[in-house]
Amino acid sequence: MSQDKPNTRGRPPSKAARSKALKAAVEILMELGFGRLTIDAVAARSGVGKPTIYRNWANASELAMAALMESQPTEPVQATGALSERLEHQVMAIVTAFATTRGRQIGLALAAADRDSEMTRAFRNRVILSGREIGRATISEAVKAGEIAAPRDTEVVLDMIYAPIFYRLLVGHLPLDRAFATALVAQGLALLGAGRERG
Repeated sequence: MSQDKPNTRGRPPSKAARSKALKAAVEILMELGFGRLTIDAVAARSGVGKPTIYRNWANASELAMAALMESQPTEPVQATGALSERLEHQVMAIVTAFATTRGRQIGLALAAADRDSEMTRAFRNRVILSGREIGRATISEAVKAGEIAAPRDTEVVLDMIYAPIFYRLLVGHLPLDRAFATALVAQGLALLGAGRERG
C-alpha cells in the first residue's frame, strides 16, 4: 500500500474523474487483492492523475474503503412482521453482504485503515451504527407490541447480536455464512426472552 500523503490543493476534481478512480480501485481489488491496490496502480488503470486522486483520498486505504462502500449494499431494508422474522431478515442481510469477496476486502481495508479516518468513520456510521439503530427500533417495537419485556440493557443486547459479525469480518477465524447468521438470531432472541415460532 502507498504511504499516507496529505491532500494537495487545487481545483475540485470532477465527479467523472472520481467515478473512474473508484471503478479502477474496485477492479484492482477484485482481480488482484487489497495488497496490490496502490495510488500508482489506480492512476495507471483509470487515467486519472495522482494529484486528482489525492485530492479525494489521503491514501490507498481510504480509496479502497471508498470504492468498496460505494458498491456494497450495507444497509438492509427493514423488514416487517414478528421480532424473529425482522431480526433474522436484518442479520442475514448483513452477513450475506459481507460474505462476498467485496465484503472480505472491506474487512482488509478496515484492518489497515486509521480508526479516525473519514472512511472508517463513514463505515462506522453507515454500517455499524445504522444496523444497530434498525435493531434498536425492532426491539422497541417488539416491546410495545407485547412480544417481549423491555431488556435491562438494550446496548449490551445490541452489542451481543451485531459485534460477532464484525469480529468475524475483521479476524476471519470462522466463516460468515447462513448458519452463523441463524445462530446469532437464535442467541439474540434468547437474550430477549423471545421464542421462535416456525410454521
